[in-house]
Parts: sequence; structure tokens; C-alpha cells
Amino acid sequence: MGSVVALLWLLSGVLQGAGGQGVYAPPTVRIVHSGQACNVEEERYSERVYTIREGETLELQCLVTGHPRPQIRWTKTAGGASDRQGDSALLNETLRIESIDRHQGGRYYCKADNGLASPAIRSIRVDVYYLDDPVITVHQSVGEAKEHFYFERTVFLRCVANSNPPVLYTWRRGRSLLTQGSDSGVEIYEPFFTQGETKILKLKNLRPQDYADYTCISSIRNVCGIVDKSALFSLNNRTAPPSIKLLLDDPLVVNPGETVTLVCVASGGDPPPTLAWARAGEEELPKRSVINGGTLTVPAITIDDGGAYSCVASNNVGNPAKKSTTILVRGLRKGRFWITPDPYHNDDNIQIGREVKISCQVEATPPEELQFSWLKNGRPLRSSERMVITHTDTDVSPGTTNLDIIDLKFTDFGTYTCVASLRNGGIPEVSIDVNISSTTVPPELTVPRGRSHLIAQEGDTVDLQCLVSGKPKPIILWSRAEESGAAAAAPAASMPDGLAQTESYDGVLRISNVTREMSGTYRCQTSQYNGFNVKPREALIQLVVQFPPTVEPVYTEVRQALGRAFSLTCRLLRAHPARLLRYEWKLGSRLLTVGEFSDQKDDTSYLVRALNREGYGEYTCDITNDAGAGRCTFLVTGKAYAPEFYHDTFSALWQNRPRVYGFKLQWTQMEPGAVDRILAYRLGIRQMGQSRWWEQEIPMEGNIQKGELLTYNLTELVKPESYLIRLTPITRYGEGDATERIITYSAPVNPHLREFQCGFEDEALCLFSQDKSDEFDWTRHSAATRDTKYTPNTGPSSDHTGSKQGFYMYIETSRPRLEGDKARLISPTFNMNSRGSSPSSSSSSSFTYCFAFFYHMYGKHTGALNVFLRQKGPSPSDTSVWTLTGNQGDRWRQAKVDIHPTTAFQMVLEGVRGSGIEGDIAIDDVTIEEGDCKDPPPNNLRSLAPPTSPHIWQLCITLSLAVIGQRR
Repeated sequence: MGSVVALLWLLSGVLQGAGGQGVYAPPTVRIVHSGQACNVEEERYSERVYTIREGETLELQCLVTGHPRPQIRWTKTAGGASDRQGDSALLNETLRIESIDRHQGGRYYCKADNGLASPAIRSIRVDVYYLDDPVITVHQSVGEAKEHFYFERTVFLRCVANSNPPVLYTWRRGRSLLTQGSDSGVEIYEPFFTQGETKILKLKNLRPQDYADYTCISSIRNVCGIVDKSALFSLNNRTAPPSIKLLLDDPLVVNPGETVTLVCVASGGDPPPTLAWARAGEEELPKRSVINGGTLTVPAITIDDGGAYSCVASNNVGNPAKKSTTILVRGLRKGRFWITPDPYHNDDNIQIGREVKISCQVEATPPEELQFSWLKNGRPLRSSERMVITHTDTDVSPGTTNLDIIDLKFTDFGTYTCVASLRNGGIPEVSIDVNISSTTVPPELTVPRGRSHLIAQEGDTVDLQCLVSGKPKPIILWSRAEESGAAAAAPAASMPDGLAQTESYDGVLRISNVTREMSGTYRCQTSQYNGFNVKPREALIQLVVQFPPTVEPVYTEVRQALGRAFSLTCRLLRAHPARLLRYEWKLGSRLLTVGEFSDQKDDTSYLVRALNREGYGEYTCDITNDAGAGRCTFLVTGKAYAPEFYHDTFSALWQNRPRVYGFKLQWTQMEPGAVDRILAYRLGIRQMGQSRWWEQEIPMEGNIQKGELLTYNLTELVKPESYLIRLTPITRYGEGDATERIITYSAPVNPHLREFQCGFEDEALCLFSQDKSDEFDWTRHSAATRDTKYTPNTGPSSDHTGSKQGFYMYIETSRPRLEGDKARLISPTFNMNSRGSSPSSSSSSSFTYCFAFFYHMYGKHTGALNVFLRQKGPSPSDTSVWTLTGNQGDRWRQAKVDIHPTTAFQMVLEGVRGSGIEGDIAIDDVTIEEGDCKDPPPNNLRSLAPPTSPHIWQLCITLSLAVIGQRR
């Protein structure tokens, strides 16, 4: 913006008040669409259904009114509960989904909320249309006829295609259409339980002529432009379901790291079947695997790759063939041992002369290859009368070997080693050492003195310790014990690491950064294995975690005017310990008051009797216990709240100048009575794309009322630039919260309509616009350039004045236009002239204008020309004011009609395509004048059709337009 223009702007502002009338209004909302809709229709109960083809772009716009400006939220609810769980919200006026798929259909809701009354909610159902390729499957049955020695063979051809809407099927044999009753050997039917989804062709007692090519054509009747699809199946005397065989051993036993190849071949079936591999339980195939036809190769196989693999063959005849094999990857894992003292003497100790048993357990794959051996002090040990070696059945449970030492002697003390291996080798052995000596004793658990009840502060590191004795020393398992009185069905709390149990080899459980949720009872116990086969020992430790008070509000802003009284309250939510609590109020670093909580009170308040300037600032309340403090913070300020820009009026100003435009800035003040009187507003303006701000102050006289509409006219804005506007309220305290909005140039409203003329001679069309929601557009043309080669018997040969070079608007009815298609041309928005003419006799608040235009309706297929008056308001409406249908001859005629708008208005000219291509309609020289029409033409007769209401999807909030470049 140049300095001269800026200076003019700074001098040209005008501030207006709304006389204290509140303009706060609850939200209203409408949904309009754009993009690739196939159809938008109204169903029962005014349900709106938006139809779109899969893969197209869905674009829905939520249009709202209401002040303050409502917040907009899009959500979706589909039919199933699983869909509702995936609901997501979009905080934007426009919902856009590119390449929409079938699963994204459903009901979409737009919710607008500005805190006044209830939120406004509107919905639209999106129906996604699609048609998949059909699939033909063949089933056949063979039955023996009674009293005859021949077989009857019946074949069923079933066609299935996923679609929306339901699909229509057609069968052909060769080039001939098959219908029910056309052939006695053919039946066509739809099973009841799959109505509209499948079509079955039944060939009874198969005949030679039934061996042919069959085509299933699926169609959804070209809805959304989706073309028909087809599938072909050749039926012959060799047609048969698939059969396969596996060229490998079952099970297949391999070592880790080897490359495994599974081979599957088709042994029968016509057409030749396709082969595929899959794992049991819908597991994915190993990522390294390679598939080549029926061959599956898995390189460097691991234990995790073991399991069942299936080869599936399908040729759409009969049921798929399936054969499975199991891959066993050799391995040893989970080795563990335990010692059982003499069970006959009910003794937990090892004693000379008694029996002792050492057990060793290992899981093996394959289990039948598992073998054990025993060593004593490194030397092989064989079964004897006093040392009995036994093995369990690996088919029943994991492989276990036992060494029973009968009549234990001093010479039996030593190290016993259990060695597990696989018979075919290739896998490292697993060995477990067990020491038996006079010091071998069962485990005992104790808690150190004074450590059974621990108190920690939140955030500390705490050690829970259980002392364990015994040889061999067992692993300790830690878990959370259920609290006394807890419901039996309630699950036990998890450990700090999220697991149900935690292992410890030294008997210590360390918890870092302990939290209040970790309070409770902890259990330590000996594990079942790696120790004695005796009843587990256990001990309990109580952990109490102290934490500072939790308070509210943690932070809040309090806005107050000077001289007022107010109170601040800090509430205690929870703390441990919960008593002996103290509070301390401060303003900045200055101490205000201190005290202690009573047993009956859980909050503390501080009262300011009369706020002065020194009373502004940050107030804090600290509530403390032995674990620390919780703090409430209150920022007391005199800042004014933010202004609220008003969006529900047309803000552009009429300026009949080619390079500049104006804008009517309107706003209300949020909570103006909460703080001191607003003295002025600081207005800043910056042209988009530039960094320099221009600022000025707008002084305010008197108090601003809540809901009062304030207005300031911005002028000398450069066309067609956009501007960022910032508005900041100012009180004695200083600047308040600022609000920003972007002003975008649009052709402004003519505020004082006297006369409007348009001959469509300029490309701007006198600011007429095409309706985006109609089927096609009006076209600007002259007779000198229009090609009438294909439709010579329709349309004008010149403009209204007879000039071949003059321009006019017309609708082209040639293909692809269809009968009933509409083109709508919308005039600029006009404000009524409140000073020019007196109200009409029909309404005390309406004025009379004469709307006139020339029309040319020539051709045997001519449709209709309709004129509507569109008035602005909370619920914009279209009213029919003139209509004419049919061929009116090859000449221009004039129409005049009186209109009586009561508010800002537009004129809508609608051309409707007739039954054929010879039906072009043209208009020219549109005028609007104040007062009644003078000398209306004799053919100016309206039809008796009732006024039509606008389509619900019609975009009624039109950008304000100015009348520029009028044809004089």
C-alpha cells in the first residue's frame, strides 16, 4: 500500500455503534457439496443422500451462521459398531476425501457450536457406488436315477460380484441371451438368502449343447457412469475341480539356517488351477520367502518359521483343493532342574541314608529326537540299583529325565550334569549342572528387620529386599499381592515394568522414579524350578508412596476492573499424608496469609475487597504436606477480552472506483463489563505478502454493551489485494487480547441501487455469476462467432439490438445436455434504497423495482425460462416471479415484472433444457429500475406454477458483489 493510499485510508474510517442491540445468535448450519457427486436426492424425513463413485473426490462444506463465530467439527458414524470405534473429527469447514473407497461411505455430521443454546447439527449420508469384476464358480452333482442304469449330471454356474447398488446379472451362452423359460434344460434363479447378490445358472441333465462358453454380465445400470463388467467360463466335458499333491516329506524336519523348499503340483483340474501357499492361523509367510508357482522357498529358516504350511489350488470349479505339511525346525530350549528330597519321610532336607531325586526338563523339536545322558563329576553315569535313570514320554509332556539316588552316601556328593541332545545332531547340546553336598539345603525367605513396611516419596528410587538362603540358590519371583477387601474377580495389579511377574536373582526389586500408583503389597516367592521341589516360600512387603497435594485450578486467569471485590479459591483433590496440611498465599514474592487445613475443609480462599493497581499480578497458593507442595496459580489482570468479528453480514462497501475497494468491519466485544471500560481499539492492517503494518486508534465513547455491534468502514483498499486485520482493545490497564481476520477482496454490494443495466458486452458479465450447483452453465456469445452448423433451426441470429457483433447469454442444448438439465445465472447482490421510493401497498417494509430483460426462445424443443427473486437473511429463499415455456418464435421479446424485495436481494435466471437439441434460450439487456414497470409488454404473463423453494443444497450465502462497468 502506498503512503498516499495509506494516509487516505487512515483518514477515512467511520465508527458506528449498533445502539446496544445484541447480535449474539446461536449457530445454524447447512451442508453443501461440490466435487464428483453422481446424484444428491432427498429421501423420506428430509434425509439427504449424496451419491459418489468409488475413487472420486468427496467434498462437503459446512456453512454456518451465528455469533460469535461457531467452531465447526465433522464426524462420521457408519452402520457397524466397528466403524463407530474409528470415528475421527475434522475441525474445518470443508470435509475433503480424495479417492474415496467403499468403506468410507456412511453418515457424516457437521456440528457447529458457539456456546449459545444447543449446538447445530446437520448430516448427510454418503453412498459410495462401485462394481467389482464378477467371478464365476462351477459346481456339479452326479445322481443315480432310480430303476435306470445311467447317471444324471447337473451343473451349477454361480456368478458373484460385489457392488453398490445391488447388481443385475445377465447370462449368455455363446452370443445367445439366456432367460428363464427360454430353454427347458436351463433354470436361472437367485437364492433367497443372497437376494440381489448372486445369480445361479442351473444346467439340468447336462446335454452336448451345454458344453459352450458362458458369459456373466454384471450391471448396476450405468449408475454414476459405472460400466457393465463381465466374466467368461468355458464349460466342456473335461471341466473338473482341482487336485494337488505335495512333493515332500511330512513332517519336514530341518536344522536352523537351512534353505527349505516346498513343492506343490496340480495333478488334475480343468481349467488349470492356480496354486497359492499360506500358513495356519492366518499367519503371514516369512518375509524372506520366495514363491514361484507352486514352489515355496524359505532361506535361512528359523525356529519361528516352523509350523503348518498349506498349498491351496483353485480353478473356480467345485471347492478349492488343500493339502498341508508341517515344518519342524530342530531346537532345544527351556532347560531347568529341581531337587526332590526323600518324599517318604516327609522331610525337606537332604540326609545321608535317605533318597533324593534330581529332575531335569528340556523342550525339544522334534520331541521324539530328544535324548538325555548323565554325568557325575564329568564322567558318564549309568543306571544302577542305587542310581536309577528314567525318562518321561515326550509325547505326553516336555521331555524330563530323573536321577533317583537311593540310600544317599557321603561318596554320592558331587556335581551331577544333565545333558540333552537331539539324536540326528546338528544342534548344540544343553547341559545343566546340579551340586549335591552336605551344604545342599532347601530355600528359606525372610525380610530384613524394618524392611517389611517401606515409606517412599514420589519420584524416589526404592529397593524391596527379600533375603534368600539355600543351596542351590533359587530365582526369586516378584508380584503384586491383592489388597485386602479387594473384589475376588479384580485382576491383580501389574508390576512397574508392566508384567505380571518380575524375576530377581539377588532377591532385590529396585523401583526407579516410584509413583503413587505403585503403592501396595508386593510378594516375593521362590520359583518352582531351579531349586527344591518343595512348597514355594514367600514373604510380603508393604510399600507406601507419599506424594504432594494435587490441587485445582493449577492455573487460571482472572480479569477484574479496579475497585471490585473478588475471591480466589484453591481446592485440595488428594494427598498422602492427607492431613497436617498447610497453605500459604502470596502475591508475587509478597506473603499474604498462612494457615492449616481443618479435618472438615478441603479448600482455602483469599478475598480481595477492592482491587487497586498494586493488586494486579500473579497470586499463588501452596498447599504442603511432608511429601511436598501443590500450587494453585491465579493471574489477576485488567486486560480486556478479545473482540469477536461479525461474519454474518455482507461487509463489502460500494465504491465506484476502478482501483480501490472498501470493507465494513464489524465486531462485538467479549465480556466488556468484566474489566475497566474500553477506551479505544488499536486497528492494525497489513497487506498480505508484505511485512509493514499500518496502525491507528479508534476512540470509544461511553460503555460498550455485551452483544453491541460495532462497525468501522475500511476504505482505500487496493484491488484485488487481501489484508490481515488486527483489532486490540485498550483499557486503563493497557492493551487487551487481539483478534485477527483476513479481508479478501470480493466485488462489493451496491448500497444505493437506483438503476442497473447489463448487456453482457464485457467479459466480467456485470458481475453476474454461474450457479455452481446446477447441471451446466450459461454461455456468453455473439452471433458473429457462434457456430450454428449443427442446430440451424434454433438460437438468435443477432443480439437484441440487431448487431451481429453484440453479445448475449444463451444455453447450449446440444449433447451432452439432457432433458430437464438447468443452467442458473445469478445477478450481483443489491441493497434496497431506503430513501429512494416509498413502500409498496402490499408490505410496509418492501419496495418496488422493475426487473426487465429481453429473451429469445426459438426452436421446436425449447424448454423453460424461469426468473427467481432471491432475498438474503438467516434463511435465504428463492421466489418465482416469472416463467415461460415453449417456442416463442425467431425474434427477441421483452419481459418486465415488478419485484418487492424486503432486504438485500439477487435475481436468478434459470434456463431449462427441453426434449431435444433445437431449443437454445438466450437473454440480453437486463435492467433493474426503482418503481413500478411502465408499459409492460402484452406477453408478460407469468405461469400459474406455484413459487419454488430453493434446493437445500443451494449455496445461499453469496459473496458480496459490486456493480462495476455498468452498460450505460
